[in-house]
Amino acid sequence: MGELRSKITGTGSEPASKVVTNLELEGLVDTSDEWISTRTGIKERRVTTGEQASELAAGAAKKAIKAAGITAKDIDLVVVGTVTPDMVFPSTACFVAASVGVRAGVPAFDVSAACSGFIYALDIADKYVKGGAAKNVLVIGVDFFSRIIDWSDRGTCVLFGDGAGAVVLSATRGAKTGLLSSHIHSDGRKWETLYAPSHPHPNPFEKKTDHSKTNVKMNGSDTFKLAVRTMTNAAREVIELNGLKPADIKLLIPHQANVRIMKATQQRLGLSDDQVFSNIEKYGNTSAASIPIALDEACAGGLIKKGDVIILVAFGGGLTWASAAIRW
Repeated sequence: MGELRSKITGTGSEPASKVVTNLELEGLVDTSDEWISTRTGIKERRVTTGEQASELAAGAAKKAIKAAGITAKDIDLVVVGTVTPDMVFPSTACFVAASVGVRAGVPAFDVSAACSGFIYALDIADKYVKGGAAKNVLVIGVDFFSRIIDWSDRGTCVLFGDGAGAVVLSATRGAKTGLLSSHIHSDGRKWETLYAPSHPHPNPFEKKTDHSKTNVKMNGSDTFKLAVRTMTNAAREVIELNGLKPADIKLLIPHQANVRIMKATQQRLGLSDDQVFSNIEKYGNTSAASIPIALDEACAGGLIKKGDVIILVAFGGGLTWASAAIRW
């Protein structure tokens, strides 16, 4: 019958509704369109105006389910990568499952790995499929960084955007296509490079602490160096393990963090411009949503054909990094 493996059978994306241009940010902080464009590659980003993370995630999920040619009743598991959930609990995945019509009783949970969240979720879903515990898994990346950044900090507020992307990962046998392998890593010793503290209301017994500093904190220089190194190493890991060469890769879809990070990673891997997908100019860094949004756009644009090899690679707070290879 052949080896049981997982295959992406549908993709979908749902960026936030409001477009915020670099020119608009000039009115908020001391910056310019030229400065942002040159240093990050971003021209505009999407920002929520009242939506919940689960709403955009459900919108992307519905599109992925439709593209897969199944219904929500066929979904056996929902895994959402996010660090900006609707609530502390229930999980965003539970809200999404209910919203799209997944059967009661189907497991649903969130994964916290920041910008690596989608590949982390994909890795988990793949193991459920290969283990025979699920036939169709809804895998989603969604983040609303507009709600956790300091809009007076020009070092971070220009970078991020809001959105959601989703795929359906389905079981298949005997096919030479599907997820070839995925690899997830972390190093909590470097957490202060990129993080977002969050403090609940203090209880009446603890010492008084500052509960106001909840926004994203980033050491830009260290983040750049670590992102380039870890994404390059993660991509090399999955490429070498699967016996691939640069010429075998149809498309590298990196986490859309910063155009300079993506360009440096590309150069170290020896890939041409045509082999790297970027849409950062339209959306900015949407954290866990960036790779599935980019994957959906690449599919919609006809850039991926059957048999093509796709590499996904990400870096995020934690620190986390991850990669995956897919034969379409």
